[in-house]
Amino acid sequence: MKLITSLLAAAAISVASFAVPAFAQDKGTVGISMPTKTSTRWISDGETMEKLFTDAGYTADLQFADDDIPNQLAQIENMVTKGAKVLVIGAIDGTTLSDILAKAHDAGVKVIAYDRLIRDSGNVDYYATFDNFQVGVLQASSLVDGLKAKFPDVKPWNVELFGGSPDDNNAFFFYDGALSVLQPLIDSGDIVIKSGQQGMDQVGTLRWDGAVAQARMENLLSSNYTDAQVHGVLSPYDGLSIGILSALKGVGYGSGDQKMPVVTGQDAELPSVKSILADEQGSTVFKDTRELAKVAVSMTDAILGGKEPEVNDTKTYDNGVKVIPSYLLKPVAVDKSNAKEILVGAGYYTEDQIDN
Repeated sequence: MKLITSLLAAAAISVASFAVPAFAQDKGTVGISMPTKTSTRWISDGETMEKLFTDAGYTADLQFADDDIPNQLAQIENMVTKGAKVLVIGAIDGTTLSDILAKAHDAGVKVIAYDRLIRDSGNVDYYATFDNFQVGVLQASSLVDGLKAKFPDVKPWNVELFGGSPDDNNAFFFYDGALSVLQPLIDSGDIVIKSGQQGMDQVGTLRWDGAVAQARMENLLSSNYTDAQVHGVLSPYDGLSIGILSALKGVGYGSGDQKMPVVTGQDAELPSVKSILADEQGSTVFKDTRELAKVAVSMTDAILGGKEPEVNDTKTYDNGVKVIPSYLLKPVAVDKSNAKEILVGAGYYTEDQIDN
């Protein structure tokens, strides 16, 4: 309890400087480009930023690109044409924006990469995100803790690995963070990857597609686990976890005496929180994107006020052209033991939402 309280207090302190000024008027237009509506977290991010920017006196031009790269490029170009002073971009593919960002730069528009790093462009000014390597560390640590608790008399543990979308720079940080925990156990023989599939080139899931993850999990089970049990699955995102769990339940896991493997996740999406409380998904990682939205607004205020935005990392995020000054927020691991305390306590969900 004290640890959780301290984590929440620390999170509150870490974003205290990002209080959003309210009711200022006529500050100009901010373009908010979000990648998709297929994930509830991106809908929430966009709508939260739209409200915060509007409350702070900006005109917020919010667009969702529906996972269509040409659509996102056209939307951003339109924002520049309409006179946006700042662009806040959650990229679909962080390697595809160089040309449009060159046009934005020529028009004097500042660019904040939002949660996903924009690569291969010198025209990215700041990056607002979470500590993505730590996200992976938390996922893998939760996986190992779950394996110890659920399968204490089993060694080695059979585990399969899933990665995020290879066109999302964050996916590599998640995977590398997780492997910093798991690789020593793989090397020692405590964990076995029966499929032999490791590395983002083999385990990546394009566009974070849950249906693709489900199909791959079904194939892994039929190819490697007809006479063996899978004990754990590293999943980097709740939307993949739901598909993975469907594949597992389809062959009998979670029924009778066949225990559900330990499955991780990220984003604390409501269906996955309910799955955790129902003893299906093992854990998720909570990233309070309301606070990330506040960082984007604070950065914008500083930029347009002729000041340097606050950052806390100037070394980690090299986009291939330059290191992007970044502000990193802290993620929090969530499982059945603390889900309500963390998520309801933070006001992210109500207890009724979680229970019904």
